[in-house]
Amino acid sequence: MLPLPESAILLGQQAADWRAAVLLAGSALEASGATTGEYGPRMVAMVEEFGAYIVIAPGLALAHARPGPDVLAEGLAVVTLANPVVFGHAHNDPVSVVLGLAVQSVDEHVTGIAELANVFNDESVIPRLAGARSAADVQQLLDPQR
Repeated sequence: MLPLPESAILLGQQAADWRAAVLLAGSALEASGATTGEYGPRMVAMVEEFGAYIVIAPGLALAHARPGPDVLAEGLAVVTLANPVVFGHAHNDPVSVVLGLAVQSVDEHVTGIAELANVFNDESVIPRLAGARSAADVQQLLDPQR
């Protein structure tokens, strides 16, 4: 599973809109040492260019950008929102959990997405993440082997 240190988990955050929510995920990735400060704005630019495709399930967005020099290590961030935000997805809005994904290669991207997809096969994980009270709760939900 991708690294998920406590520094990459932000619970009960306030975000005025989807851009702010994605930037929170970027801040969490930066705090964990996975990325530099330029990565968050690149994740926002991906949504601006390609739309709300990152809203991959009801209530869940997977923010990411292509590998680049602002990615220092592979990493995952989890941001839960006190008030869900709208990304503009026809079926899966509003979003209460934003995952941030940083990878250094396309192969890591595919592997990381596949690992996350397995976790989210259980439909109860998203609302349980949204209601998580601690970083340990989040880590346990995303990596039960922990």
